[in-house]
Amino acid sequence: MRETHLIEAADSPIPITPVGKGSLERWLAEAPAAAARWVTSTGFTADAGQVCVIPDREGAIGGALLGVAASPGPWDWSAAAEALPPGAYRIDAALDTPAANAAALGWGLACYHFGRYRARDRRLPDLLWPPGADRTSVTREIEATWLVRDLINTPAADMGPAELAGAALAVADRHGARAEVIVGDDLLAHNYPMIHAVGRASSRPPRLVDLVWGEPGRPKVTLVGKGVCFDSGGLDLKPSSAMKLMKKDMGGAAIVVGLAQMLMAAHLPIRLRVLIPAVENSVGGNAMRPLDVIRSRSGRTVEIGNTDAEGRLILADALAEAASEQPALLIDCATLTGAARVAVGSELPAVFTTDDTLAAVLITAGEAIFDPVWRLPLWPAYRRHLDSAVADVNSAPDHPFAGAILAALFLEDFIRPTVPWMHLDVMAWNLEARPGRPKGGEAMGMRALNAMIAARFGATP
Repeated sequence: MRETHLIEAADSPIPITPVGKGSLERWLAEAPAAAARWVTSTGFTADAGQVCVIPDREGAIGGALLGVAASPGPWDWSAAAEALPPGAYRIDAALDTPAANAAALGWGLACYHFGRYRARDRRLPDLLWPPGADRTSVTREIEATWLVRDLINTPAADMGPAELAGAALAVADRHGARAEVIVGDDLLAHNYPMIHAVGRASSRPPRLVDLVWGEPGRPKVTLVGKGVCFDSGGLDLKPSSAMKLMKKDMGGAAIVVGLAQMLMAAHLPIRLRVLIPAVENSVGGNAMRPLDVIRSRSGRTVEIGNTDAEGRLILADALAEAASEQPALLIDCATLTGAARVAVGSELPAVFTTDDTLAAVLITAGEAIFDPVWRLPLWPAYRRHLDSAVADVNSAPDHPFAGAILAALFLEDFIRPTVPWMHLDVMAWNLEARPGRPKGGEAMGMRALNAMIAARFGATP
């Protein structure tokens, strides 16, 4: 594990004092006159994430002020980790456990660096673990987030179906989970025809990872992640501008792998199953064609409305298998539609579910831990737009509106009505760098899902 830059002890650590706009005037009045003059002269106004380094009498760093929001979250502390010079620091304030966790999490996430191809070019500051922080829980969150970011950031040349499956198997092995991988034409023998159809044109065979962990008698929680390692669009070829970021089209699978690692590391009293269909959607003589009809694992026939709507096909086969066990909770994560990004932007996962209670718990959990999600409707009246003249369902009709909803309704067709199910349509990518959230792959919604699952099954995250 790489350094989180959260440390146990240090000689004479430099104090960081969190200051809000409402408390800055009081701090200035109580501080030594020279320090107050310095802070005022720098223009420090205690804006959230603003940092002011204060020199001591010898010209060294004597302390620092950090501007914090009215409800301080991890990103204020991320800003400090990114702005402060190298050294060892401590928080000069009493924090309750949630605030201490947020501070440590923000610091750790800011210290992420995707270093597979290039080393970091600067030293980072260290922070003494804030008193009261749940070190085990925070470390789980940091490690899982770093794992997800690494998987998504890795170029498709080095993160194909085999490599993605290997990453999932490594997590399974670490936590004593049982895992199976079905590869290539064996998918047909095991009745996963749509996973096979999407991935068969690639020189890198498609596969399905099936991971199981936990005692059989415990509540079944099943996670499904879209693992399209690169999406050319197939015969409905994407333009270059839309294809450029398609290494991230396995972001749903990466998030599911990270979430599974968190759940297993926390020893939650559940029986966890993870299904990851891993494919590359390529162009070839044996690629699926528009208006082909494929009989899915569930037996339902699917007319291919567009070969670039491939993610819902591989998810449908995996979801049909997942639902067959009647789990207590079924969740899928996918970089599924551009329509979801139009609806809620790039930073909010769109959530679909028929379970109002489940949605409320997830939204509340996400707000509390600064991992927000937003609910969109599974509007049943729109189901008619998926009707096909030749098959049970059309995967991608020409209807130009409500694309994210139609994709979610398509998935719902393959799930038993009695199964509590939630679908997250995620960007899994930061388009720009913000404190603690570098440009690139991101574990959007993962921490919120972890908190929701822990709350639902009677344990703390």
